[in-house]
This record gives sequence, structure tokens and C-alpha cells, in this order.
Amino acid sequence: MPSSLAVKLSKWLTILLAVFLLEGCNLQSSPILYPKGPVAETERDLLYLASVIMLFTLLPVYLLTFWSCWRYRAGKGKGAYRPDWHKSIFVELFIWTGPLVIIVIIGVLVVVYTYRLDPYKSLSSEQQPLKVQAVAQNWKWLFIYPEQGVATVNELAFPSDRPLSLDITSDTVMTSFMIPALGGQIYAMAGMTTHLNLMAYEPGRYQGRNTQFSGRGFPNMVFDALSLSSNDFSGWINHVRRAGKPLNIPRYQQLIKPEMSHPVEYFSNVEPDLFNKILAKYTGQGDALPRQKANNLE
Repeated sequence: MPSSLAVKLSKWLTILLAVFLLEGCNLQSSPILYPKGPVAETERDLLYLASVIMLFTLLPVYLLTFWSCWRYRAGKGKGAYRPDWHKSIFVELFIWTGPLVIIVIIGVLVVVYTYRLDPYKSLSSEQQPLKVQAVAQNWKWLFIYPEQGVATVNELAFPSDRPLSLDITSDTVMTSFMIPALGGQIYAMAGMTTHLNLMAYEPGRYQGRNTQFSGRGFPNMVFDALSLSSNDFSGWINHVRRAGKPLNIPRYQQLIKPEMSHPVEYFSNVEPDLFNKILAKYTGQGDALPRQKANNLE
């Protein structure tokens, strides 16, 4: 190997090693590798499994490449030069059996995990799920608690070890809802409702966000996801009810206006059936809120 090539190769290997070591400092805070709920945990296991399958594909290729370069190298290589060679049963089996096995494994995984990670599928638990309605706006998230009669902006609280059942829609362009530590990513679309079921193993504070570009305020469209104990969640609900601020139609019309950054806000009571009224703006069914002119999202 020429000396210049060896220097470049060693330099790149050093950089990759440094990046790996520096990344290791933050692994404990990585929501993908250290999930906090059953859905994210299943997704992590699938990620590891996919990595093993990729290694099963790549390792033989790299090993055979280096072996061939060594065996058939100029000068001291021991490989025989056979220009008339044209067929080998072993090579044919190796070439076709590997891809066939990989396709079968991937097909099985697709079927199994498609059903296992169905976002509409209820999570197994002895407790009834907490129902929350999420509405994407420009550029904030509105969370309505229909059973508790309260609402919040940019803060989603729920009890740990209890399923969280989310109904999600958008009152703007298409967005995507995700809490990486708990798993799942699902689109929010105007006039439509999507569903997502999540659960947290333990109390904690996680970050949720919109993962679909939606205009100037997209980087700020994040929210806090608070996993609380049962007592703390009850206390949080009482704190929201003491806000003394109703979310009626006029206040919602003000809330829907585009803002680059909106602070956490609490509403002590909510306009009845507000979520369905937001949907009706786009479907023309039922009591609909007045529609606003299209916003400049560039």
C-alpha cells in the first residue's frame, strides 16, 4: 500500500474512532438506544435486529474481498491463475442462497413487526388508557383532555405505567407527532384523525416534536412530555384547573394564529367537542369553526 494512501486511511480511522468515543459520552441520554417505554423498546430491538441482518450481508462480502486481495496479490499470492474457469457450484449456491435467506427473514420481520408496532393497537395494561386529543398548529401543539375538561399548549402530562391513547389531527399543514423516548411517529393531517398508543415505564421528562417540516417555525415546534406518578398527575390536573382561563371559540381563534414560539399555557376548561369542531372545518360536517386564510409558511 502506498504511504500516502496509508496516511489517509489512518487519518479517517482516527476521525471515526474519535466520533465514536465522543458519541459514547451522550449514549445515556439517547432516546433511541435507551427507550423509556414498551413501544420504543420494541423499536430499538428491531433496530438492533436490522443491524445484525445488515452485518450478515456485509461481513462475508468484506471478508471475501480482503481474502481475495491477499490470496491473489501480485508477487507472493498463492491463488492459481485459471483464465478458463467459468463455473462453481459452491459460488453459485453462496451467491443465491444468501439473498434468498435474507429476503425470507426480512419478509417475516415485516409481517411480525407491522402488527406488533401497529400505532392503533391498544397496549396491554390493567389500567384504562388516558385519552388525550392532540392538535398541531403553527407552530405549537394543543393538548385537550376530554375526560378532565382541561387543555394545555406545548406540555403533555400523563401517568407513568398507564397507557396513553392519543387522537391526533392538524389545524394547519401536515405535520408528524413523535416522542422519541416513548416511540412511535405518526402524521397529523387536517380533517383526519390518526391514533397513537404509548406508555412510559417510569416518571420522567421527555421531549416531543414535529418531525415533518412545516415552515419557518418548524425548529421551535417542540413540547415537553411529562410522565408523572398517579398522585403527581392528579396534582398537575388540579394545577391546570386553577389557571382560570377558558379555551372557548374566540380564544381558540387567537391561539391558532402563527407564532414562532409559544410558551406553555394552561386552560382550565375547554369548549365542548372542540376537537370534532376543528375536524369539521375541513370535512364540512357538524358544527365547524370558521376557517382562516392560508398562512404564509415559507
